[in-house]
Amino acid sequence: MKRDSTCGEDDRVEQRTCLICGDRATGLHYGIISCEGCKGFFKRSICNKRVYRCSRDKNCVMSRKQRNRCQYCRLLKCLQMGMNRKAIREDGMPGGRNKSIGPVQISEEEIERIMSGQEFEGEANMSWSNNGDSDHSSPGNGVSESNQPSPVSTPSSRSVELNGFAALRDQYIGTPVSMHYQYLPHLFSYSAHSALMPPQARSLDPQSHSLINQLVSAEDLQPLGTPMLIEDGYKVTQAELFALLCRLADELLFRQIAWIKKLPFFCELSIKDYTCLLSSTWQELILLSSLTVYSKQIFGDLADVTSKYSPSDDELHRFSEEGMEVMERLIYLFRKFNQLKVSNEEYACMKAINFLNQDIRGLTNASQLEQLNKRYWYVCQDFTEYKYPHQPNRFPDLMMCLPEIRYIAGKMVNVPLEQLPLLFKAVLHSCKTNASKE
Repeated sequence: MKRDSTCGEDDRVEQRTCLICGDRATGLHYGIISCEGCKGFFKRSICNKRVYRCSRDKNCVMSRKQRNRCQYCRLLKCLQMGMNRKAIREDGMPGGRNKSIGPVQISEEEIERIMSGQEFEGEANMSWSNNGDSDHSSPGNGVSESNQPSPVSTPSSRSVELNGFAALRDQYIGTPVSMHYQYLPHLFSYSAHSALMPPQARSLDPQSHSLINQLVSAEDLQPLGTPMLIEDGYKVTQAELFALLCRLADELLFRQIAWIKKLPFFCELSIKDYTCLLSSTWQELILLSSLTVYSKQIFGDLADVTSKYSPSDDELHRFSEEGMEVMERLIYLFRKFNQLKVSNEEYACMKAINFLNQDIRGLTNASQLEQLNKRYWYVCQDFTEYKYPHQPNRFPDLMMCLPEIRYIAGKMVNVPLEQLPLLFKAVLHSCKTNASKE
C-alpha cells in the first residue's frame, strides 16, 4: 500500500506541468492544471473580452518559450483543454468564483464564438474590469513577447457606459474625461463597419498631447553620426562592412541608453527594472528606430555601402535558413512602415509601448509597468484617431508591427555573425529597389 501511495504521488508530480504550455504548474486554475502565466492570460482574455488574430494557420506551437508568440492560439488551447470561463469571478478579483467548478468540454461552434468575440456581444451592459494579475510572465501589456498585439476590443465595447470608460482613462492617463470623449472609439472594434462610418472631427485630449510631447522630447532625432560614405569604385570587404554595422549598433544603443534617462516616467521605476528592460529589448528598439526615424540613412547611405560589398560563393552557399526568414520578414516590415509613414509621435509611443514589457523575467514591479504600458497604449490610440480620422485601421496596423519586430529581433540572434553583412546587403538592396519603384 505504501508503495502504491508513493507511486501515486510520483505520478501527480510528473503531471504537474501546465496543460497549455508545459511550464511548471502551480495548481488547478479555472478547472485544469496550469501555470500562473496561462492562468493570468486566460483571466485577462475573458474579463476584457479580448479578440486575437493568428497570422499563421491557427496551429502555433505552445511551449513555455513560445507561448507568447501567438495569443490567439494560446487562448484557443486554453478553451480546447477545458479552461472554464465561468469559474472566473465576475468582479475580476483574484480567486475563482467556485472552487468546485471543473474543466468543461465545449463545442467547436462555441469556441469559435468566443474567439471571434460574438459570445460577448450580448453582454453589453456588463461593466469593464481592467485587472492585473500577480502573473509576471504573461502578457497584459500592449505588445507582449508575442506575435500578436494586444487585442482590438469586441463590438460589445461600443456599449460601455461613459462612467466606466472615464474610470479606465482616469486610472491610466490621470485626467478626467471631458464630455467629447463619449464620442471617441477608444475601446471600439476596428471592423469593416467602422470604416464606413464618417469620421467625426475632434480635438486631442490635452493629457495625451502632453504625454506625447514628453516622449518626443526624450528622443534624439538628429541624423546618425557614424560615417557611411564610401569613395566611388571602392570595394567593401566583409570585415569592413561588419565593423561598420557594429559601430552603427553601438551608436544606436548609446542613444537608447540616453533616451531612458529622459523618459517622463524615469523616476517611477527602479534602476534594476530599467536594466532588465533594456537588456531584453535593445535589439527591438534599434530595429524599430532603423525602420522609422533613421530609415533615410539606413536605407540610403548604408544601402549604398552594402552595394559595394560582393559576397563570395562560399558566403552565399552558407547563408542559413534563419537568415532567409529574417530577410523576408524585414523586407515585409519595411514595406509596411513605408506604407504607413510613421510620424515621430507614433514612433515615440510605439517605442515606449514595446519597452514597457512586464512579461520580462526578473522585474520587481511588473504591475507598474503594465499601468505605464496601457497609459501609452491609449495615448497612441488617441493620437492616431485624432491625427488620421480617415484611417480607422491605422492604430491596429501600427500595433501589429511591434510583435513582428520582437519576433525578428529574437530570430536575428540565431543568425551567425559572419552572415550579417550578406543579410543587410540583401535586405537593403531589396527595400531600396522596391522603394524606388513606388
